[in-house]
Amino acid sequence: MDSEERDICSFLDALAGQFVSAREIARRAGGKWRFQEDPNWPAPALLRLIDSGTVKSDTAGRYSLVRPSKKPAPRRWVSPQIRKILEQSGKDFGPAVAPDEPEEPKKP
Repeated sequence: MDSEERDICSFLDALAGQFVSAREIARRAGGKWRFQEDPNWPAPALLRLIDSGTVKSDTAGRYSLVRPSKKPAPRRWVSPQIRKILEQSGKDFGPAVAPDEPEEPKKP
């Protein structure tokens, strides 16, 4: 990833999920002087970023950074032996206290 791509990615990362036009990226990501010299400087870098899957675009020609999706952590057992014992008991060992049920008072 070259410096232009890093500038674009850091700018889009700051906007977190918003789609931004290429003109706005050219103005804000590269600075005022870079935009005045060449207003179309981000076009080749944006095409490379889209090809690599780092940036996505919508139908209006605006761009946004792709966020990786978070997968839920798999449930793990303490040990295979405990898993076997619990499955053989035939009981349901779900959450100890369901959120809708009030806790029972402790007996002395």
